[in-house]
Order: sequence, then C-alpha cells, then structure tokens
Amino acid sequence: MQAPSITTGLIRRTASTQSLAARAIPTLRGVFGAVVLLCVWEWFSQSGVFSKAITPSLEMIFRAFVGMMADGTLPKHAGATLLRVFAGMTIALLIAVPAGMAMGRSKFFERMLKPVVNVLMPIPSLAWVPLIVLWFGIGNAATVLVVVYAATFPLLYNVWSGVRSVNPLWIRAGTVMNASGSRMFRHIIWPAALPYIIIGIRQSFGRAWIAVIGGELLASPDWGLGKLIFDAKEYLNTDVMLAALIVIGALGLFFERVVFQWIEKVTVNRWGMNVGPS
Repeated sequence: MQAPSITTGLIRRTASTQSLAARAIPTLRGVFGAVVLLCVWEWFSQSGVFSKAITPSLEMIFRAFVGMMADGTLPKHAGATLLRVFAGMTIALLIAVPAGMAMGRSKFFERMLKPVVNVLMPIPSLAWVPLIVLWFGIGNAATVLVVVYAATFPLLYNVWSGVRSVNPLWIRAGTVMNASGSRMFRHIIWPAALPYIIIGIRQSFGRAWIAVIGGELLASPDWGLGKLIFDAKEYLNTDVMLAALIVIGALGLFFERVVFQWIEKVTVNRWGMNVGPS
C-alpha cells in the first residue's frame, strides 16, 4: 500500500519542481538582460566617447542613489510622483468606469460620447500641458490633470468594450430569472467586463506614469521625479538623472509585474477568465 503513496509523492514533488523552474526561468532571463545592459553601459562610460560628466559610471550612479536615499530626497520625490499618479488614476476611474458602462449599455450614451472619445484619445497628454498650465498654473493641480487626461480614455475605451462583449445569452438568462438592474450588473455585467477593465487599468497606469513625469518636467511642482530630473539637468548632474530614471523604471516594473498580477490573481484568474498575456 506504500508504493502508490510514494509514487504520488514523487509525482507531486516533480510537478512542484517543474512549476518552480517554469517561474524561475523568465526571472533569470530578465536578470541576465539587466546585467548585460549594465555591463554595456559601464563599457560605454569607460570608453571615453563622452566625458564622465554626461556618461557617469555605475559607481557614480550608485553613489548618487545612496546619497539621495540617505538624505530622504529620493523617497520624497518618488512619493510625490506616486501620490499624483494615484490621485489622477482615482479621478480617471470615477469618470471612465461609469461613462464606459453607460456607453456599453445605452445606444444614446454611445452615440453621444463615442465621437468625443475618438477625437480626444489620440491627442498626447503632454500636448495639453501648456494649456493646462495657463489655465491652472504650475504645481500639483496641473500635473494631476495631465495624469487624469492620460488615464481616462484608455480605461473608458476598455470598459466600453468589456460591457459590449458580454454574451447576450447571459443577459437574457438574467432577465428570465428576474434579475434586477443591480443584480444583473453585479453578477453578470461586472464579472464579464472585468478582464477588459483590468487591461484598461494597466494601460491607463502606463500612460499615467509617462504623463506624470512629463507633467512634472513642464509644470514644475516642488517635488517629483520629473522635477528631480529637470533640476539635475540644469546643474549637469547626470548621475542624479540616471538614478531617478532607474527608480522610475523600477517602480513601473513593480506595479506591472507585482501589483497588477496580484489583482488578476485574486479576481479574474480565480474565476477562470483570461485578461491576455502578462
């Protein structure tokens, strides 16, 4: 009676090992790519093509990073940038989700809002910065509004697409079972549209992350990673600029590969749905 138990245990351990290896291989590839990129940069920095002032070595960048972390400058700049992104994303969610739901469920709202979306969506968010600065002045308000503009339309489009993609048979089944408007939304429309909404949030966050840095460069708030880069450029502190760029990339990677994947895991993946490649 022990042989089947031993065999089952071996199979489980083998499957667990294979699963761990399958997860580790993409991570190792990413680490290898990052190491290669750092080596190429160090070689380029030491090559003498440009002066060390504009192509600092990895050691200089690391010292700048450690120095800004030690005096609290870098966390404060990063915190200000993240706060603007979260504020802009929150406002974008409050605008885009109801509007997208209305467009998906009502021909009237679709005909009314679709031309607006089609016209405004292709316009880059940074093209609005000069006007926004003229209207609202420099500082936080202008930067957050740039983020709101950048994040709203991708999310709105995906919410609208998600609601339109709901299987009509599910809607009819809910109607036959006398599902009220709130129950129809909660049990049929929202779960079916959620994969599209998750994709929309990821796309919106990517655009918001780009917009907030550009907005901070142009709208000149007191704090922010974009402001840090702009000030470093004025004093030719290239090591500070590159350290800030690395932080921007690391934060973006963290939200993309950790936060949003966790959101997918606890929502649509648990329900057996698919939100596309991660």
